[in-house]
Amino acid sequence: MVIMKSNKIGVLGIGNLLMHDDGFGVQCVEQLIIKYILPENLNVLDGGTAGIMLAPFIEETNILYILDSVDLQDKPGTIHRFTDHDVKSGDIQTRMSPHQVGLLEILELSKLRGKAPERVEMITVVPEDLSLGIGLSPRIEAKVDEVLDILLDCLEGVGIVLQKKERETYPCSTEH
Repeated sequence: MVIMKSNKIGVLGIGNLLMHDDGFGVQCVEQLIIKYILPENLNVLDGGTAGIMLAPFIEETNILYILDSVDLQDKPGTIHRFTDHDVKSGDIQTRMSPHQVGLLEILELSKLRGKAPERVEMITVVPEDLSLGIGLSPRIEAKVDEVLDILLDCLEGVGIVLQKKERETYPCSTEH
């Protein structure tokens, strides 16, 4: 499938930064923003734990990639990819994390409103530590670049090739 430049692709990182590995999706999005030049047709959002407030972002996209940690019965650090079809068909459990429940409801609401993305894909990692605290565990932090590589491959598959910045810039930086 070829995606026209006018279509919007979304990357949504969700999670709670105050619960160690639960903040994985947010950390991935932050690294994406710091390391890569983002084209106009790629919308990237740190969705945190915003719940229903994510609906406008989700409804503006044709293809949505969601980055998150999911507490599956698997070895911590294991990466999984799911489509919205996987979730809806019952191939995977629908209550993988507190964010997923709200997210699935938002996707269904968007579908009822006729504004759902054409395709949704989740790139997830199994967390090691979901206790209260700031920062990813070393095993999960080591997976950020691997998940970004998977995301970059996905984006390339829909016609978006990201270029690395010559110098990493942070979101609150005044440098361009």
